[in-house]
This record gives sequence, structure tokens and C-alpha cells, in this order.
Amino acid sequence: MRTKNLADLYQLATLDWDPIVARLDAGVSQAPGTGGPDRHTWWLATIDADGRPHVAGVGALWHDGALWFETGAETRKGRNVARDPRCTLSLAMHDYDLVVEGEAHRVTDPDVVAEMAAQWAVEWPCRVDDSGVALTADFSAPSAGPPPWYVYRVTPRAATALLTVEPGGATRFTFD
Repeated sequence: MRTKNLADLYQLATLDWDPIVARLDAGVSQAPGTGGPDRHTWWLATIDADGRPHVAGVGALWHDGALWFETGAETRKGRNVARDPRCTLSLAMHDYDLVVEGEAHRVTDPDVVAEMAAQWAVEWPCRVDDSGVALTADFSAPSAGPPPWYVYRVTPRAATALLTVEPGGATRFTFD
């Protein structure tokens, strides 16, 4: 991993990645009253066919060193990542603002889809559908489109973190 101190101008130290991962490993709830102005929201940025950015809130999870989200194949974000998997996910937490860059790849391994369904089911009562490679539930965000919802893994290629508490700092991490 390479780091670049973005706050050197202010004589602030380079941030360490391990505390950021520890914070993500502790979980980031999207339930009301848990963070942000009232809760945490992951924002997924994808690239439209004409090159314009598209940003949408998603129910993302940090698990096993990667970010995961789900969406319908016919949603705008689903079509965008099918055509061009490059994306970013961003989140404001109490201690950090974080942007993670990577590529979104649809997961088709039934065991992994089941594992992720169990992770989401902690806050959202989803389940694996009859195909074994997608999710379904009695409800989801309208922006997810109708089921089935496919699972996508984003392995971080780079990340930018801003420490929002004292002493502050900002670092760009590039993962080799």
C-alpha cells in the first residue's frame, strides 16, 4: 500500500489505514439515529454511457476487506456497472469521511450470495431467491428496482480518508 499525505500543508500526520478498517469492521448501520445527520448513507458513483457521473444512495456493507452493494440489473447503477465497473463509494462517519475507489463485479457464487444475504439481514430482512444467485425481500429502496437484486463486490483500489476529529488529517491510500 502506498500513502500520500494530503494534509502535509498543515503539518498533520499521514493517517493509518488500520484504524479506518477497524471502524468499518465494527459496522456502519443505516438505521435512523445511528450516524451522519441521523444515519449513515453510502453513496455509489457510477459512470453513465455518455460519461456523466451518476450518484445514488445504496445499502452497502464492508465485509471481508471489500465493499458490497446490491441492486437490480435494470437500474441505472446496475446498467452502468455492467458496462463500466469503475465506481466509488463514499461515506461520512463520525471520525472519518471516506471515499473508496474500485470496480464493481457481480457475484454469482451461491455460497457468497448467501453469506452476504445473512450480513444484510441484520438490518434488512432479505433472503436468497430461488435462483440462488440473487436477493429478494418483501421491500427495498425504490431505487433498487424490483427483485431480483444482484450482489456486487468492490475491492478497494484506492481510498481517500479525512479524519474529522482532532488532530485531523487527510490521506490517499493506493492498494497494490
